[in-house]
Amino acid sequence: MENNIVIGPLGRPLPGEQGVEVAERKGSGHPDTLCDYITEGISRALSEYYLSEFGCVMHHNVDKALLVGGVSEPAFGGGRVVEPIEVIVAGRAVMDRGGKPLPVGEISAEAARGVIAKTLRHLDPGSGVKITIMIRPGSKDLVDLFERFGRGEVPLSNDTSCGAGFYPFDRLERAVYRTERYLNGPEAKGKYPFIGEDVKIMGVRRGDEISLTAAIAVVDKYVSSVGDYASKIEDVKRSVMGQEWAGGARLSINTADDYGSGSVYITVTGTSAEQGDDGQVGRGNRVNGLITPYRPMTLEAAAGKNPVSHVGKLYNLFAEELCRGIVDKGFAGEASAFLVSRIGCPINEPQVLDIKVSPEGADVKSIRETAGTMLRDMPGMWKRIIAGQYEIA
Repeated sequence: MENNIVIGPLGRPLPGEQGVEVAERKGSGHPDTLCDYITEGISRALSEYYLSEFGCVMHHNVDKALLVGGVSEPAFGGGRVVEPIEVIVAGRAVMDRGGKPLPVGEISAEAARGVIAKTLRHLDPGSGVKITIMIRPGSKDLVDLFERFGRGEVPLSNDTSCGAGFYPFDRLERAVYRTERYLNGPEAKGKYPFIGEDVKIMGVRRGDEISLTAAIAVVDKYVSSVGDYASKIEDVKRSVMGQEWAGGARLSINTADDYGSGSVYITVTGTSAEQGDDGQVGRGNRVNGLITPYRPMTLEAAAGKNPVSHVGKLYNLFAEELCRGIVDKGFAGEASAFLVSRIGCPINEPQVLDIKVSPEGADVKSIRETAGTMLRDMPGMWKRIIAGQYEIA
């Protein structure tokens, strides 16, 4: 196992040391993020059901979802939803046991509505959303491969895939992440209840200057006029700029607004999914909560994949967790990691685990030992995933 661990120096300059850098976060109410949350919620619900009924997690992958935006008529003082959002979930799961059908569809629909109710304060998860579950049985070869785990073996990779991660965030990445988390957190929602959950932050750094562009879905029932809207937007801007982590960044909010014509970004439900946008799994944040084109990333959608053997999920979570461990333990100041699996091989025996660290003062021996220990422990990651201990999006 340790023979597949390669440790080398990070290339310089790092993104935070370059002249230009870009990072983005799609907030909890963004249509793409909603799809990630919904499919991950379904995977967790199915895992918990299988564990409760049969003592083990059974084969499933529910990592495909399409959110079709609805139709709404927002208006100052409160508008209405005309046609509901539709969410279509597709995937594979064990649908019966011993000839007895299992309530996979019912569990999945209930989990999806639960996620929506928890995430969107102003959307009725019953009347405001139509949910269609299109889950079918998995192929026999992949089900057989998965069920070896149930006999006590180390789970076998159900795909040939790669994962990547890095740690820590730099100044721009922290500003982008913290801005969205603040706007969707209890403090801001208490002060500014008109802020919907659909918040997207794009950050650009040129030299030492950071510019943040925020798209905030404003809930119409809290706003009486264009003037009131403009005043509320300025209040939010001052609040964000007063935070320590904003670090002197410039913030622009809802830059497509035209106060003169009265065309502003108001919504009935706090998400553009009610009319302005559609969504899909895997088009948003990586498992560290950001979209970072200047950093190591893969296009794997972690959300909804089974937590036991789907390396498209496990390897991305593992890479970030390993890098965090290396840095937090003081073995290096910065780390990136890349893993590649081979279908049918034990999940904790990747073809290669390539670790790159800032060479100044790096403790290579301790890094190798940490990586080896974490690989040996990888078969237990599914328990923490089901418990919701990872961010996913």
